[in-house]
Amino acid sequence: MAGKVLVLNQDYQAISVCSVERAFVLVYLHKAEMVSDNKDRNLHSINQLFRYPSIIRLHRFVNVPYKKVTLSRQNIYKRDGFRCAYCGSRKDLTLDHVVPKSQGGPDTWYNLITACQKCNTLKGNRTLEEAGLILQRPPFKPSFIMFLRDFSGRVQEDWKPFLMMA
Repeated sequence: MAGKVLVLNQDYQAISVCSVERAFVLVYLHKAEMVSDNKDRNLHSINQLFRYPSIIRLHRFVNVPYKKVTLSRQNIYKRDGFRCAYCGSRKDLTLDHVVPKSQGGPDTWYNLITACQKCNTLKGNRTLEEAGLILQRPPFKPSFIMFLRDFSGRVQEDWKPFLMMA
């Protein structure tokens, strides 16, 4: 049952992605309804056939005050497209601080970038100006919807209207 299911709040706003197993349990326990299913696949029990969920909507509104993307090495790599922010290389990737930690640079979305080992070594403990390097694009903090849409892997066609892509 490998796969992902888009979870919508009662107001049809995307709030998360879950496993097919979790989505099936929510629908089976009447805590959610299936908005869209995968027509090409089914779930099987010993003597029953069930629809394979693609999008589910919760029956009760869940108050999600602010859904944020966790700052992590993997999420920075995803944000930067698994490419060096200086040269675009995909080899030997590391994290780099735009403003070095030794100069007070914080661990934030706006100061951490993906860099290849070569560029990171070239930059060293210097600022961009001191090292003579230029970022291909400035670092940014992705929104949760943007992260779901752009960085969570393949987006299914039926998800696009709920992720503001249609």
